[in-house]
Amino acid sequence: MEPKKTLSEWLSTKFILLVRDAENFKEQGLYNFTYAKIIALIGGLFILMFALSFTLASTLLAKWFDPEYSYKETDRQLLNLEEQVDSLALALNAKDLYINNIKNIINGEVEEKEEIDLTPETNTKEDINLADITPVDQAFRQEFESSDEDPITDKYDIDVHNILFYPPTHGLISQKFNPAEEHLGIDIVAKKDEPIAAVADGTIILASWTQDSGYVIGIQHKNNVISFYKHNSVLYKQVGDFVRVGDIIAIIGNSGELTSGPHLHFELWVEGSPVNPENFIVF
Repeated sequence: MEPKKTLSEWLSTKFILLVRDAENFKEQGLYNFTYAKIIALIGGLFILMFALSFTLASTLLAKWFDPEYSYKETDRQLLNLEEQVDSLALALNAKDLYINNIKNIINGEVEEKEEIDLTPETNTKEDINLADITPVDQAFRQEFESSDEDPITDKYDIDVHNILFYPPTHGLISQKFNPAEEHLGIDIVAKKDEPIAAVADGTIILASWTQDSGYVIGIQHKNNVISFYKHNSVLYKQVGDFVRVGDIIAIIGNSGELTSGPHLHFELWVEGSPVNPENFIVF
């Protein structure tokens, strides 16, 4: 009777695996192994599969194993949708204000801006203790008072004068800009079938017919400047077209009820308020 092997001897027992060809019994390979090698190989494969499964379960396959994943994903999508709805609502409100402003301009309605009373109620120069003014404040005050520019109105003038304006047509000005009589532009009398040109680069935002002004075309320019051309006989551009300064956009006419003869009624608006075109264009 053979003595019983210990665990160490059992694990270290060597075996030979001989591989032969089934047809000619030619030796194809000879492999040595022990139980210890087999256990180590199986254990290594198990650890590798466990690590791979754990990695997939915590990353790519998390949504199938985590019951809260679907709820978190739904909340994230709802939050994104809510942000998109808010953005669309703001954009829609801005568009509505812009359209209403354009309608008011077409109808010749000028929104009266509320005057702000800049007169101080209580504080005067005598109430200021000059001893409390720091040297930095004094230097800033001297620089501000010595400046000849108006920080508000000069910026407005610079923005508008940066645009190179071209006369819409050549002719005689029959009626000047007079907002007191609700004449928010100038009337130019020209030859019959005289072409109307764009005064600056911009995009056509209006090209239609109205009962009062006939065929009207409007162009949105940079720096919140809009130009309108009314009482035309023919329009050559459509809404959305981009035009360059000097491009022909219409033909002078006598359309609409508020006209007494062939002429161009031209308006120039800056930030929603009408301005005198003669201050910016040489006719």
